[in-house]
Amino acid sequence: MKSIEKPWGKEEILEVNERYMFKRLFMKKGHRCSLQYHNYKHETIYILQGKLNIYIGTSKDNLICKTYLPNQSVALQPGVIHRMEAIEDSIYLEASTPENDDVIRLTDDYHRINSNGL
Repeated sequence: MKSIEKPWGKEEILEVNERYMFKRLFMKKGHRCSLQYHNYKHETIYILQGKLNIYIGTSKDNLICKTYLPNQSVALQPGVIHRMEAIEDSIYLEASTPENDDVIRLTDDYHRINSNGL
């Protein structure tokens, strides 16, 4: 297992192969990940512990926010703009296709850049 520290918490890569990727993520209360989308990656988020607001939409000006609790999940298709925000310390799983570098950040609280330098 590979653990990667993030400014909002950490992610643990439990499995990655040519067909899928499986992660466990911890997000600290009051933090959120980038507002982002993926060109190819399809992911499913499953909440284990805590409370997450998940913002989903077709543009950064047209987002719907829904609060997710333990045992709830959401599937995110490629091209869908999204962001997770922890209302409480939260642990969630992410099962996805294996395109780990397919992240297009639209905004980021921590001033990170995309893998392509933009």
